[in-house]
Amino acid sequence: MKKLSCRFCSAPLQHSFADLGMSPLSNSYLSEDMLQSTEPFYPLHAFVCQSCLLVQLPEVQKPEEIFTDYAYFSSYSKSWLQHCENYVNKVVKRFDLNQDSYVVEIASNDGYLLKNFKKFDVPVLGIEPAKNVAQVAREAGIPTETEFFGSKTARKLVDEGKRADLLLGNNVLAHVPDINDFVAGMTILLKPTGVITMEFPHLMRLIDHNQFDTIYHEHFSYLSLLAVRQIFETHGLIIFDVEELPTHGGSLRIYARHKEDTQKPVEPTVKALIDREIDAGLGHIDRYQRFAEQVVKTKRRLLSFLIDAKEQNLSIVGYGAPAKGNTLLNYCGIRGDFLDYTVDRSPHKQGCYLPGTHIPIYAPEKILETKPDYVLILPWNLKDEILSQMEQIREWGGRFLVPIPEIEVW
Repeated sequence: MKKLSCRFCSAPLQHSFADLGMSPLSNSYLSEDMLQSTEPFYPLHAFVCQSCLLVQLPEVQKPEEIFTDYAYFSSYSKSWLQHCENYVNKVVKRFDLNQDSYVVEIASNDGYLLKNFKKFDVPVLGIEPAKNVAQVAREAGIPTETEFFGSKTARKLVDEGKRADLLLGNNVLAHVPDINDFVAGMTILLKPTGVITMEFPHLMRLIDHNQFDTIYHEHFSYLSLLAVRQIFETHGLIIFDVEELPTHGGSLRIYARHKEDTQKPVEPTVKALIDREIDAGLGHIDRYQRFAEQVVKTKRRLLSFLIDAKEQNLSIVGYGAPAKGNTLLNYCGIRGDFLDYTVDRSPHKQGCYLPGTHIPIYAPEKILETKPDYVLILPWNLKDEILSQMEQIREWGGRFLVPIPEIEVW
């Protein structure tokens, strides 16, 4: 058996965090003609490094095989779009960005965020590896490079005279297998007085709220501020501020600068959150190893509820086709015998089937046609938005199910 080593510090990986069995790639949606073909499954087993306490998945697929043609488009969640607009308004004001500034977004998707800088006349550049998604951004007028980001891409941009006053990335830091090369690239691309902002799901919230379904192959790392601070400091970057956000079940937004840039003092927020992580046990390996017990209990409770409902001949469908939902369904063994179908607002997913479970995906209007007894909300982080959008199910007595952190009926 091949020995595993930490992707940051290269120490041996020996401690299990969560073993979710075998699972397909969570964004590998299937067309109807693919249903009879062999579908690859891979180990979905997260480990924690005893040395640096970085939680991580071993690399089972190259990023080029996951992200080159990608099914996730950011523009189909109204609440996420509002979050990004608010962010742009905030950073433009805080860092005095203007037409002489240069903003670069890593993993810019379909340009959903960068377009908000247009009203301030701030020049932007997106870096997006998925060709199909990058093309949508270009059609919307957002300059976009189709590249995987790292030190090589950063040097190329610097050679072209491009360096960032603001370098940002939302939900990308966890998606890179070579996290050292990625952060080294940011150090290269950032101007001497520039600012980096990164948003990522917070490991402390994942543990506290049992969000095991956010573990999937596209997420190579699961990040605490403790771990991220070590990684950034190794590459000459200092985290000088941090915000806690409600997005994706609880995220962090970090602000970083070059070590030599002393004009941005480290805010008290950084030490305060580090202290809370330590108080929560994230400084000790034992807390990570106990997480697996929570996962098994949640699986059993969810299956017990669904079995009881089906024995009463109640109909259950899903709402959403997110990657986290595919982890949940495959780990729990929930297939068409429990869920008749699921729906999603993204036309890029409609007409396809979920990986592994082969549950069909329709447009949301399907729920109004079939009037199910229960709707299982798979993107539970968007619960409030979905409850509002689908309030009509109350008319026939339908109810919502939220699976995480534990099964709840709404």
